[in-house]
Amino acid sequence: MIVLPGPASQELGNRIASQLNAKLIPIVFKKFPDGESYIRIQGDVRGKHVVAVQTTSRPQEERMIQLLLMISAAKNHNARKITAVIPYFAYSRQDRAFLQGEACSAKVFIQILEACGVSDIITVNAHNPEAIRSCSVPVKDISAIPLLAKHFKSKGFESAVSLSMGKKGLSTAKEAAKILEGPSDYIPTRRDVHTGAVTIEEKPLNVEGRTAILFDDIISSGGTMMKAVFHTKNQGASRVYAACVHPLMTEDTRKKIIGCGADGVIGTDSVQSPISVVSVAPAVARALSQKEPKP
Repeated sequence: MIVLPGPASQELGNRIASQLNAKLIPIVFKKFPDGESYIRIQGDVRGKHVVAVQTTSRPQEERMIQLLLMISAAKNHNARKITAVIPYFAYSRQDRAFLQGEACSAKVFIQILEACGVSDIITVNAHNPEAIRSCSVPVKDISAIPLLAKHFKSKGFESAVSLSMGKKGLSTAKEAAKILEGPSDYIPTRRDVHTGAVTIEEKPLNVEGRTAILFDDIISSGGTMMKAVFHTKNQGASRVYAACVHPLMTEDTRKKIIGCGADGVIGTDSVQSPISVVSVAPAVARALSQKEPKP
């Protein structure tokens, strides 16, 4: 197995290769004066199982193109199999048509990956893994929630209340609660399909005098998390922490969440950021070591 760390996932690619004790081949990447991307694999991949590691966070289109070029280069140089590790899978939010005439971008992205020669895909907490799995390319979606929960447990937060954003995400809170050995619940949210605005609905939470940890897949602008932190603090939680798998945020976003009462904000290195204190490398390496994903 050969690991190719993409331009957006250099550190993570190195960590995955180290976990697997696999050969790592660096990628030469640059931009032409007009902004177009250039990719070259610095080694022989002929007959090998190639693992291309590239997150597709902001700037999404550039990182998606870089990934497609990596996969195409590996295919053109006779790689036996190509696994795309895409920790943050861009455009997966639009996994179905909510309104007449909308494109299903998640499926479009996978169709392009398949056309470039990808054999299978590994994602981390995709927005809707079922929609991605419905495509012809085998997709294995792994969860980083246990890794986040283990981080908090190592800091002495056993029995903390695990909270998810919305009732649909309750399984996330339950997943964390198994590690933390505390209760789980959800903060009810409602999203306007036209404006995207999220509101927090009133619901009592059993957090009085307790530490509460809010788990979510993504923190972007931080607006929803800020409201959720404020809501949880308002119900008497002694400490509130925000944890996400994909920190698509700036340092300013972190400050705003802290300003609403959070005692800390952490994320994983699925997207490298100042709050990426938990690595998804062990989970990805474990998935790569297991039996090949099936459609």
